[in-house]
Formats: sequence, structure tokens, C-alpha cells
Amino acid sequence: MKICSRCIYDERVARISFDEQGVCNYCKMSDGLKEQYKTGTPEGEAALMAYIRKIKAEGKGKKYDCVIGLSGGTDSSYMLAKAVEWGLRPLAVHFDNTWNSAIATENIRKVTKALGVDLSTLVVDNKEMDDITRSFFLANVPELDCPTDIALAETLYRAASKAGVKYILEGHSFIAEGVSPMGTNYFDGKYISDIHRRFGKRPMKTFPNMNFASFMKWVLVKRVKKIRPLWYIDYSKETAKAFLAEKFGWQYYGGHHLENRISAFTYSVYKPVKFGVDDRNWTLAAAARNGLMPREEALAIYRKPIEPNPELVAYFQKRTGFSPEEYDRIMTGEKKKYTAYKTYKKRFERLRPLFYMLAKAQLVPMSFYIKYTSKTEGA
Repeated sequence: MKICSRCIYDERVARISFDEQGVCNYCKMSDGLKEQYKTGTPEGEAALMAYIRKIKAEGKGKKYDCVIGLSGGTDSSYMLAKAVEWGLRPLAVHFDNTWNSAIATENIRKVTKALGVDLSTLVVDNKEMDDITRSFFLANVPELDCPTDIALAETLYRAASKAGVKYILEGHSFIAEGVSPMGTNYFDGKYISDIHRRFGKRPMKTFPNMNFASFMKWVLVKRVKKIRPLWYIDYSKETAKAFLAEKFGWQYYGGHHLENRISAFTYSVYKPVKFGVDDRNWTLAAAARNGLMPREEALAIYRKPIEPNPELVAYFQKRTGFSPEEYDRIMTGEKKKYTAYKTYKKRFERLRPLFYMLAKAQLVPMSFYIKYTSKTEGA
């Protein structure tokens, strides 16, 4: 099997290609982002500080000058701490999908209390959320936890609009988290609505879905900008974890996305068992390509199979109401992709020039432009 000579992505990764030296296109994509944002350089830090000054200036006279999504995980917790260090006045926002781990909930409390930051939480009805999760499981698609991502985005936009601020700071790092393969891990509001319409039983009343009109309102009318400060600075997840633990008594939860139980189930049970997909390669490939871990060590970790947690499986079955027999039938049954359902993907592709301008203006993340507006025939 052909494997990238620099990271650990192999020929099974969607839309991968290799140059004469065996380096994959995702490594080059990461290099392009590093060059564009001057990541970890004095120029990158200077560009970020210019944004920080602009956010402060535009937020004068307001209670808050930015909004930051907080999950209790490493990146978002560190992002909130850095924002306060930079002299910003953030409002922390949390979307509670009712699948939080106790560790994540306690981390949120510890960090916001110690920093003196206000927390706004939108809690979805748990039965409604379970019905949406059940719908995605019945739809046989890999993106089981994607409703949480869309709901968080909509919740952040609503909070920013209500507070009268124009900036959302996201704790995402392509250096630490990697580049997800094209045509995978897709989600949008129409995708959620279509799957829930087909398989759901309860009406969506409290779930904050984001349709296309709502998305355009936030980026074109309200012009709320999304800034990813960790794209500009030298960021280490290990250093961040140590800092958070020492400063706030923050606790690690065992791995990427594992602070929330539906995400933990998706990445450590559902996708590996049903689809044979191990998304640990995102972070492991990132660590190898950026010199944070020897490539052979990353490969060794990736080649060690994930051991599904039986307690997590039992919890999922209890929450969603599937019997062990039904669960096994679905897990070993049909596999589908997002293309089997209605989405906004073709519309995003047609509007690619518009989204390029919006990405340059930081009204949508550059990663959205790269992934969502590229044609993915056959995906």
C-alpha cells in the first residue's frame, strides 16, 4: 500500500495524490495554509495581534467583544484562556447536546469560573437529540455526530448577534488536528433535515439547525467573522493540556473528540467498526508532517486497532432505544455516503467564487472553502 513519505495518509484516503517524492496533496495543502497564515512566525503573530486590536476597538462600549465556543476540550479551553490573556472580553458559548461527559462539564465550569468569563449555554431537548442521533444511525452514514457541529455553529452565530459582536474565535488548529480528507465528514443543515425527515419521529423544536438562508444571513447580512487564532501562532496540544491542568485543574478526557460521548462513540466505535474508518490518522498525520511525532511512531499507533468500549456501546443503545440485535444488524448492514441524501453541496460548488471572497474576508473559514466548494464527483 502506498503511504505518504512525509505523513501517514495512504492510498485509501479520499482524493489523495502523491508527487514524485511520494508526498501527498494533503501535506501540500497544510503547507499552503502555513504559508498563507505565516503559522508560528513573527509575521503570523503580528497579523493575529492586528486582528486582536481590531476586535478590541470594535467592541468598545459593549459587554463582550467576541464569542468563543467552549466544549471543555483542549483547544477551545486554551482558546478561551488565550483570549483573556490578550485582553479580550469574550462570551463563552456552549451547545449542550446532552451527551457531555462529566469531565467536559466540569472543565467548562473550572475554566470559565477561574477566568471570570460569562457562559451562555443552549441545551437541546434530550429526547429530540436522541431522535436525531437515532435518525443518523438508521441512515447508515458515517457522520453520526455531525448535528452537533451544525448546532454549535448556529448557536455561536445567534449568541454573537444577540450580544452585538462581529467576531467568533474558533479554537481549531490544522497543525494539531490535521486536514480531513476531501469528500468525507460532510455535513450541512439540509443534510440533517433530510435524514431527520426520513427517519425521525419527533419534531425538531429546540435543535438549532442552520439552513442556507440562515447561513447567508450570518455571513452576508450580519457579517459575523470567524477567526482561528491558532492558525497564526505556534500551538502545541500537549503544551496546552499541561497549561490548562496546572492553571485550572482541567482534566484530559482520553483523546480527540472524546470529551463528548456521542463523538467518542462515533470515532472510537461506530466509524471503525461499521465503516472501517479510523480518523485517528488526521491527528497522527498532522503530528508526523509537522515534526511533532516521528513518522514511524505515528504509523505504529495507527496500526494498533481501536478497542471499542462496551460501556459506550451499551450507553448508546440505551439512549437511542436500539436493542442489541437491532444495533448489530445496522452496524453490519448497509453503508451509505452523504450523497445518498439531500444536501447543499452542489449549491456550495456553484457559489465557489462567492465563498472564496467570503473566506478571504474571514466570513467563512478557509477550510470551508477548500472542502465544501470543491467538486467531489464520485464521493
